[in-house]
Amino acid sequence: MKRRIEDTAARAARFLAAVLLASLPLEADWTQFRGDPALTGIASDGLPAELSALWSFEADDAIESTAAIADGRVLVTSLDGHLYALDLDSGKPLWNYATGEEIKSSPSIFEGTVFFGDEAGVFHAVDVKTGTARWTFQTDAGIISSANFHGDRVLFGSYDGFLYSLLRRDGSLVWKIETESYVHAAPTISGDTVMFGGCDGLFRRVSLGSGTEADRLQLGSYVAGSMAVRGNRAYVGTFDNEVLAIDLDGPEVLWRYDYPERDFPFYSSPAVNQDLVIIGGRDKLVHALDPKTGQAVWTFSTPARVDASPVIAGTRVFVASTSGDIYGLNLQTGEAEWHYETGSPILGSPAIASGRLVIGTADGVVLGFGAKQKETSRDSG
Repeated sequence: MKRRIEDTAARAARFLAAVLLASLPLEADWTQFRGDPALTGIASDGLPAELSALWSFEADDAIESTAAIADGRVLVTSLDGHLYALDLDSGKPLWNYATGEEIKSSPSIFEGTVFFGDEAGVFHAVDVKTGTARWTFQTDAGIISSANFHGDRVLFGSYDGFLYSLLRRDGSLVWKIETESYVHAAPTISGDTVMFGGCDGLFRRVSLGSGTEADRLQLGSYVAGSMAVRGNRAYVGTFDNEVLAIDLDGPEVLWRYDYPERDFPFYSSPAVNQDLVIIGGRDKLVHALDPKTGQAVWTFSTPARVDASPVIAGTRVFVASTSGDIYGLNLQTGEAEWHYETGSPILGSPAIASGRLVIGTADGVVLGFGAKQKETSRDSG
């Protein structure tokens, strides 16, 4: 009886710790894909009611990644094989780092270093201020997964089927765990475990310390998007046209959402707050779901599929479509309160920080949005 009480108390303590972690304030910057280690897709503050395009920068090929923003700099990768550092206020290029290979991985920043992978399977660590390489690590296939961090570790997946844990300081391998197919999505970190879904259709929870698999769960279809964790639940879309809620205490699937009128896969990663799970679909819709029941609260129609992942900022959620449209939707109603047409498909997701929204297009253009700047008066003399 005593052991049972102790076990119950331990589970309660772990759950309380997870809830407290989820309620901590987010960083002011947007340092990684989805904004935080739990990949919730929530910006630390809102954006001006009316956004204007303030600047643009043109790379030599498409932008399929999400930018990172830190210390007044934008870091973004391109299929032209470069990592670019831009000034957040002006879009002026500061430096570029060449890999010689296409880059689809979104950059992640931690303590002055930016991390990303390329299509040759090389994982790069680059100095944010100077653009010089600190180290590289070779995997056996392309890397689309974005990096996540825990303590002195950096974690990412590769198309060689492995999830890797490296030391941030020098790139030395701590451990790797093999799956049965590609690891496309960024890993999600909660507590002392890392979670991810793969193209083998399995949910895995792995010990951050040892790299041993603690749990696995069959999801029914392969997963391209990343999981968002809030409290003791994880949320993810699948290529079987479903959005799933996973009880991490099981683990077990609590509910499955399948839009009744159209069956299309979910490539987008969800954004999750206490009231909504919001995800884009290849059915040309943005879906907002009740996190407790999985019932639709609202949907929003776009002209084309939505592969980009939504970002919650203040009272709105910002989403982009392959039609080239960017929307700011009211969180409660799903109505469009802001809209901008880029004229080019968008695959990467918005990055939001310091009152700015930054996003790239398939034409290779990076756009910076914010409050319209006042024109300086000119002397009449």
